[in-house]
Amino acid sequence: MDAVRVALLREVLARTQWPAAARRFAGALRSSVVPHGGGLLLVGTEEYEPWHLAAHLVDESTWSGLPELRPTLVRHRVEPGDPAHLAVGLGRIEAAGRGETLLVVTPDRPGEGLLERVHDARRAGATVLSLDNGDPQVRGLAHEALSVTDGDDVDLDTVQHLVSAAAGENGAPVPRGGRRTFR
Repeated sequence: MDAVRVALLREVLARTQWPAAARRFAGALRSSVVPHGGGLLLVGTEEYEPWHLAAHLVDESTWSGLPELRPTLVRHRVEPGDPAHLAVGLGRIEAAGRGETLLVVTPDRPGEGLLERVHDARRAGATVLSLDNGDPQVRGLAHEALSVTDGDDVDLDTVQHLVSAAAGENGAPVPRGGRRTFR
């Protein structure tokens, strides 16, 4: 979603909590990855992999000059022959610890195996953030959560757009090469 569409979306949702909530959540995301130089792990459920959010965070990291926002997509099923950037399995969550951030995106309740891994990562010092459906177990594991329930006026996909756009805001300008400046 380009900047114009995000601006229109924010305008439509201006009288709701969502733009401000997304900015707060994005601020928590930024503050958990930037000081550590990255370490953002992004995982969904067995049925839902957050490809779309991963792609938007990659774009925002490039546009904002914040490479720390570039996530590693952690997948439940890795097939032999998958390219390296798609070959990161759940074992990566088991290895997560201090200085790393785990962003869990769950439109439905995740399986016990994922919850257990996330709990272990948190105990090992990883920061856990969640975009979820309000599940109390997921929220209980998260240091910061943003929940989208069935009764809300937006869906999880819309909130992911708001969060990814807000995550790239106020970043350092991307350095330009080629010209020297005078002092």
